[in-house]
Amino acid sequence: MLFMLINRTRSDLSQQEYKELGGLAKAFYANIPHDVVLHKDWAALDQSCTFALIEAKDQGFIEKIQEPFRPYVDIDIVPVREISGWEAS
Repeated sequence: MLFMLINRTRSDLSQQEYKELGGLAKAFYANIPHDVVLHKDWAALDQSCTFALIEAKDQGFIEKIQEPFRPYVDIDIVPVREISGWEAS
């Protein structure tokens, strides 16, 4: 299944918490679980949030791998499907 993962960094993070978040992100990208395909990801220009198109077996698995990030970001996981123009593919 495809999911759009939207992570909004909490605005009240201390410098230490922001550093911890960066460490978690680096560790995740260095060791993406073999059950996950990261198709593409983007960051807002102001670094307030990120967007990732992820493929995984189910939403529960995405929630599990996002759990370490929850103290630092608000997370939305949206199941998506590809469309072509206005017609569903």
